[in-house]
Amino acid sequence: MFSIEPKDVSVGKLHQYLLGAVGPRPIAFASTIDEDGNPNLSPFSFFNVFGANPPVLIFSPARRGRDNTTKHTFENAKKVDEVVINIVNYDIVQQMSLSSTEYAEGINEFEKAGLTMLKSDLVKPFRVAESPVQFECKIKEVIETGTEGGAGNLVICHVVKMHIKEEILDADGFIDQHKIDQVARMGGNWYTRAKDGMFEVPKPLSTLGIGVDAMPEEIRKSNVLTGNDLGKLGNVEAFPENAEIEEFLRSNTQEAELVKSGDKVKIHTQAQLYLEKGKPEDAWKILLAK
Repeated sequence: MFSIEPKDVSVGKLHQYLLGAVGPRPIAFASTIDEDGNPNLSPFSFFNVFGANPPVLIFSPARRGRDNTTKHTFENAKKVDEVVINIVNYDIVQQMSLSSTEYAEGINEFEKAGLTMLKSDLVKPFRVAESPVQFECKIKEVIETGTEGGAGNLVICHVVKMHIKEEILDADGFIDQHKIDQVARMGGNWYTRAKDGMFEVPKPLSTLGIGVDAMPEEIRKSNVLTGNDLGKLGNVEAFPENAEIEEFLRSNTQEAELVKSGDKVKIHTQAQLYLEKGKPEDAWKILLAK
């Protein structure tokens, strides 16, 4: 058996071993605000429930291992003692992933990920309307476990109100584990879907994805493209150039004919097929072709 002591490996390697070994991990999709009321939304897989009386959730926006900087969520939690923890299901996993892009302070991740801000009842941060379960919480304590890169910051939250979508309930009024369709985090790019097993979500670009808010309205409001599709499209660094689109159509006569037809449903459906194959750049080429 391969054995290591934490002090003998880099923080990066230790981090990967921990994430690979401890999973699947539930995801806290944490909504916070800063002192000026600017919203922030980010996912964290160091998360779980730790009691029912009182109801306690704890998540950890850890220090970045590469440069020991802290995340906006952590800074907000220290200044404004409220958070909404939204549960992630399969329908929003790609948008959740897109929101983890490290956009600059003040950028609204709700808008970048194409998610809906829903006013909370008892706390100031917004809820994610698309999430199947939303927990409004008061932050009782923030415990910093260390001061070096990779150290955890335990945000201890008391639930003051829960919101549960009725469509995920069973006949007895409790949450149906098939209907909620939760996902969980594993190591690397891997996630697991409770109903179907493991699947892969490429990590957001090290550069900044364009975001859903930058897309043409007809694409954002497509009746064909799902939230997950929009999340994949929003993770590209830039729209394709006209020359790239023209070359794509020259090389793909079937797609060129489809574009000429002007049938938006068929065009969006074809783009969806490219997304399923992991080709968001080609999906954009057919979506933007004229």
